[in-house]
Amino acid sequence: MVIYKTYNQQELNLQFNNRFHVPDFNNYLQHWETLSRQTEKELKVIKDIPYGISIRECLDVYPSLQPGSKTLVFIHGGYWQRFDKLLFHFIAKTFYSYGITTVLINYPLAPDVKMDEIVMSCSKAINWIHENIAMYNGSMNNIFIAGHSAGAHLAAMLLLQEHTQTNLHFIKGMCGISGLYNLVPIHLSNINDIVKLDREMTIDNSPALKEPGKICPVLLACGAEETAEFIEQSRQLKNNWQKKISSIELTEIADLNHFSILSSIIDTGSVLHQSVCNLMKI
Repeated sequence: MVIYKTYNQQELNLQFNNRFHVPDFNNYLQHWETLSRQTEKELKVIKDIPYGISIRECLDVYPSLQPGSKTLVFIHGGYWQRFDKLLFHFIAKTFYSYGITTVLINYPLAPDVKMDEIVMSCSKAINWIHENIAMYNGSMNNIFIAGHSAGAHLAAMLLLQEHTQTNLHFIKGMCGISGLYNLVPIHLSNINDIVKLDREMTIDNSPALKEPGKICPVLLACGAEETAEFIEQSRQLKNNWQKKISSIELTEIADLNHFSILSSIIDTGSVLHQSVCNLMKI
């Protein structure tokens, strides 16, 4: 039976099963862990700073040596149900040499909380960063947001009209890496066994189906070796948002999958690394 587009249930589930399509996915996770623990040893980091009352409403900061530095906020993925900011500390080392203060945030996970609460926690985090990042040599008015997979979804949600009522003028750019922006197929897939979206929540939390309220440059990137539906997610966001955002770019990078694309960010010669640097003007 067709569930979504031309997909039956099994086919739809497989479109979003990145581990099935990348059998050696664990090698990437282990590499990120190794790089992140090395980063902790080499650079100063302030860990587990609370931005809310939940145990997972906390963040880690790698301060630049220069006061007033541009700030990069990274939101991790994991289908809103797994992973921790600790696995992604290697992102900080990548941009430290450019004089960037990097912030990595945690947020409450499903099934303990609903999607609305996850999004609100990220909104709370970005406002906390704006108000406090100067203490960590970051600029409160020069903040860039990046996310991978479900983290890219959360980054995009921060730009929606309903989440920018406080006029988030300090967000200067957003980078979504292999993101999920239309949650309708997620609602219909087995991922929803844990995330537990209902129809209303699905639409409310689908940035591709909404208009951005914050107008800033947007960089979207995905791997050409990802599934058709993952690539379509980025294409749909670009097509829908380009009517409102003049500076929105989509880069589909050859030979990269859902995991290798994030790994490529540490390669200074890679398309993703150079694109992020261009976004941040560094």
